[in-house]
Amino acid sequence: MQHKCKVTVIDKKLYPELQQRYCADPQSGPCPCYNVGDEFVFERYGAADDFWHIGAGTLRTPGASGTAGGEGLAHCSEAWDAIARYIYTALQGGSIMRGWMNDERVMIACCSDGTRPVIFKIERLDYKAVHVPGLESAEKAASLSSALAALPGVSSVAVRAEEGFIEVYVDGTVPDEAIRAAVPEAVRID
Repeated sequence: MQHKCKVTVIDKKLYPELQQRYCADPQSGPCPCYNVGDEFVFERYGAADDFWHIGAGTLRTPGASGTAGGEGLAHCSEAWDAIARYIYTALQGGSIMRGWMNDERVMIACCSDGTRPVIFKIERLDYKAVHVPGLESAEKAASLSSALAALPGVSSVAVRAEEGFIEVYVDGTVPDEAIRAAVPEAVRID
């Protein structure tokens, strides 16, 4: 089983009365680093290890270059301090917040900026990497994706043809035997 971590900006707050009273720039406004809807996907597979690069280049929102994580930029240090431990836990396959959230794979956290906090949803994404030769064929990739998506417990499927595997995202336990039955040409399942 492999793990990724998806971080989504779900809200931004602004307290102008606090900025007026305490900030050197009383008109500093909302956080310029993040936008509601921004998504950052952290992974540790092969040569990829986004966590140790403070999420540089993880932004997955089209047209949002220049914000945290985009265009090779690292995350805001205030936000990173607040969310890094949850990201690392998710990448290791651990429980992000057992007993506090209704799903231990999810955590809601915010940065420590008291006048303009950003609120993040941090999710552990569990998947199995199914290595299959010949994924460069679009027809074969589509056929295998459909077969895997039809398995009970599979939430989504993503083909990574350039790396030679298919990511099979699972909500629960999907036995390797079920994956092998759906894709007999699989040479390895991680």
